[in-house]
Amino acid sequence: MQSVTTSAPGKLMFFGDHAVVYNHPCIVTAVDHRMKVQLFLTDDSQLTLNAPDVEIMRYQKSIDQLGQGDMPKGAQFVEVAVRNFSAKFNTSQGVNITSTSEFSSEFGFGSSSAVTVATIRALSEIFERPMTEKELFDLSYKTVLDIQKKGSGFDVAAAVYGGTLYFLTAGEIIEKLAVENLPLIVGYTGVKADTTTLITQVQKTADEYPIVVEGVFGLIEELVNEAKAAIGSQDFEKLGKLMNMNQGLLETLGVSTEKLSQLNYSALNAGAYGAKLSGAGGGDCMIACSPDDQRAKVIDAIVQVGGTNIEVSTNAPGVRVE
Repeated sequence: MQSVTTSAPGKLMFFGDHAVVYNHPCIVTAVDHRMKVQLFLTDDSQLTLNAPDVEIMRYQKSIDQLGQGDMPKGAQFVEVAVRNFSAKFNTSQGVNITSTSEFSSEFGFGSSSAVTVATIRALSEIFERPMTEKELFDLSYKTVLDIQKKGSGFDVAAAVYGGTLYFLTAGEIIEKLAVENLPLIVGYTGVKADTTTLITQVQKTADEYPIVVEGVFGLIEELVNEAKAAIGSQDFEKLGKLMNMNQGLLETLGVSTEKLSQLNYSALNAGAYGAKLSGAGGGDCMIACSPDDQRAKVIDAIVQVGGTNIEVSTNAPGVRVE
C-alpha cells in the first residue's frame, strides 16, 4: 500500500465543560464535520505536509528531527503525531501528508485532535501496525499533551470512538451512550476563543477559591449524570433544563461572554428547551435543544442577534479509512 485516506470527526461538548479538566465526567458528541488526511509513502526520510486550511504548503522536516526546533502552529499536531508513531513503531520512512477540513478551526470543533487522530490512524494503516481504539486514543492523547501540556482528552475520544460518549478525564472511562437522536442547534458567535487562556483563567479562580470552585465542579458532575439518564430516555425537555443549569454554573466560573448569553437567551425566548456554551467559552459556539416544531424559529432567533447557524448532525462515526 502506497497511499491511504482517513477522516475523523469534530466534536461538541454537551455537558461537563471545564470540570472534565479536573477529573470530573463530561458528555461529548461527535459531529459530521470531518478532518481528512491523505498520506503517501515517499522514498526519502522526510515529513512533507500540506495543510491549505491553515496556510501550510510543502512544509518539510527530516523524520529524525520531528518535534525539534521551530514548528509552525498549523503543522505541530501532525508533526508530533508522526514523531510519536515513528518512535513507538520504529518507522523512519518518509511520508507526504495533506490535511483538509470540512469545518473552520475557529468553530472550536476540535480540529487539532481530529487531525491528530486521523494522522495516526493513517500511519497505522499504511505501515500495517494495527492499533486498538484505546491504543489509538492513548497515542493521540499523548500527542496533544506533548503540545498543549494540559487537556482532558475528551475531543480525542470523540475523534477516535465517534458517537456520544460519557467520558472521564484522560480516558479513565470512555462509555458510548445509546443515542437515537440528539437534535442540537449550533450557533457560532463569530469570536474565536483561546482555550488555553480560559483553562488558565479557571485554574487561577480555582487556586483563589478552591472550595467554591470544587463545589461548582461537583454540581456540574451531578448535571452530567442527570443528563446521561435523560439522553437514555430521550427526555429533551429535561435535557434543556439541565443545559440551562450547566450554563449558570459556567457563568459562575467566568467563562461565558455577553455574546454567548445573547445567543442563549435568544434561543430560549424563541422556544428552545435549553441553551449553553459548548467547550471552553470565551466565544466559539453555543448549543440549543428545542422541540422540532420550534427549530426553525430558534435558528432564526440566533441569526437575528448576529450568530451564525452551523448545520451539524451529532452522534457521528469515529475515525475511519475512506
